Amino acid sequence: MTIRHGLDGDLVVVVSLRIAFGMTRGQTRTILHADMDAFFVSVELRRRPELMGQPVVVGGTGNRGVVAAASYEARRFGVHSALPSSIAKRRCPHAVFLPGDHELYGKVSAEVREIFDRFTPLVEPLSLDEAFLDVTGSRRLFGTGAEIADQIRRAVRDELELGCCIGVATNKFLAKLASVEAKPIVRPDRIEPGLGVKVVEPGTEQAFLDPLKVQRLWGVGPATLDKLHRLGVTIVSDLHLVDRRALGAALGQNQATHLLALAVGADDRPVEPDRDAKSIGHEETFASNTHAPSEMRTHLVRLADAVASRLRKAGVGARTLTLKVRFDDGFTTITRSTTGSEAIDSAEVIVAMLGPIMDTLDPSPGVRLVGVSGSNLGPVFHQLTLDEAADGAPVHGAADAALDVIRDRFGANAIGPASAVKGGKVRNVQRGGQQWGPDEE
Repeated sequence: MTIRHGLDGDLVVVVSLRIAFGMTRGQTRTILHADMDAFFVSVELRRRPELMGQPVVVGGTGNRGVVAAASYEARRFGVHSALPSSIAKRRCPHAVFLPGDHELYGKVSAEVREIFDRFTPLVEPLSLDEAFLDVTGSRRLFGTGAEIADQIRRAVRDELELGCCIGVATNKFLAKLASVEAKPIVRPDRIEPGLGVKVVEPGTEQAFLDPLKVQRLWGVGPATLDKLHRLGVTIVSDLHLVDRRALGAALGQNQATHLLALAVGADDRPVEPDRDAKSIGHEETFASNTHAPSEMRTHLVRLADAVASRLRKAGVGARTLTLKVRFDDGFTTITRSTTGSEAIDSAEVIVAMLGPIMDTLDPSPGVRLVGVSGSNLGPVFHQLTLDEAADGAPVHGAADAALDVIRDRFGANAIGPASAVKGGKVRNVQRGGQQWGPDEE
C-alpha cells in the first residue's frame, strides 16, 4: 500500500490491485488482449445497417486524409488503416467513405470498457478499440482465461452489437500476438471467419512463436527486417540459430537482446490500469495550405481554446507549451516549446506564450498543419495580486469556468472564439476530429 497526494491536495490511498484481486507470488498470469473488430466501421454500421456487406471506409475523406478503419470487404481490395485516403479510393473506388465521429467512438469505447471492468479492475487501455486485461485473480470467479474471453465476447455482441477478438496468454506480448490469430482472414475472393478467441496455453509459447514471421516481433520495422533477412532470419525460430555476435553487430546490442528475449516469449510487464496522460494537445491538418500570418494566429486561438478546455476538464494545467508547424513540402516540421513558472489552463495565456513564437515563423511557403500541446502537467495554482484581491475584482478563471458550464450544458460547439465561427456556425476543434486528416470541404 502506498499513500500519495492527489492533484487537489487530498490524500489518496493506493492499494496494489494485484494483491487485492488475489494474485499470489509465482502464480502463472492470465492476460487477455481484446481487440475490437474494425471498431470504427462496426460502430458506423450500427446506425447505417444498409451498408452491411459493402466495402466501408472510415477516416479522412480529403486528399490529405488517411484511413482509420476499413471493413473486411474493403480489406479484400488492399485497403487498410493508415493508408492515404487517395490511394484507398483508387484501390476500391466503389467503397463507401465515411468521416470519423470520434465523440461517438469515445462513448462506445467507454461502454466496452464497462464490460471489461466487470471481469477485472486490471484493464490497461491501449486505444479506443483495444486493451489488455489481467484476469489472473478472476479465474476463481469466472473460469479459465478462455472462458472469460468467451463471456466478454458474448457481452460485447449482445449488449453493443459489436464484435471483438481476444488473445489469451501468460503475458502481454503473447496475448497481443494471439489476438491477431483470432481475427477473420481476408482472402482476395472471400472472408474466412476467425477463431474469435486464440489461447496460448502455458508451456506452448515456443511452439506458437517459432513459425511466426520475424516482423511480428515488436520493434522489427522495415530497416531491421532487411538486416535480419541478410542474416538469414525470416521466422522467429531462425533467431535461435543465428550467431549472437553477428546479430549484435547488425542491429546493435540492445536491439539484439530485445529480439532474442521476445523470441522466447519473455515479457514481464504488468498490466497498468492507471496510466496518467503525459501531455494534452490538438493538431489540425488543413485541406488547403495556410500562407498568411493572420490565418496562423486564427488557428492558434482555436487550438489553444481546445487544449485549455481539455486541461481544465482533466483538472490539470501545463507548464510546458509546444507549438508544431508542418510545411507543405512534407518534410519540414518545426516544434518550439516554452516553459513557464506555473501550470496554466487558460487559452488566453497559451496564446500569449506561443504567439511570439509563431510570429517568428514565415508561413508564406505554405503551412499544412499546426499543433498546440501542453505537457509537464500538474495542479493549477494562482497567486492573487493586490488588485485581484480587492473587493469587486473578478475571480480568476471565472470566464473559463462559465465557458465550460455553457459547453457542458449545450454542447461543445455552443460557444467558442470568434475564429471558430465558419459558415455562421461555431466549429470548435474537437478531440480526435482531425485524427485522420481533413475531410473534403
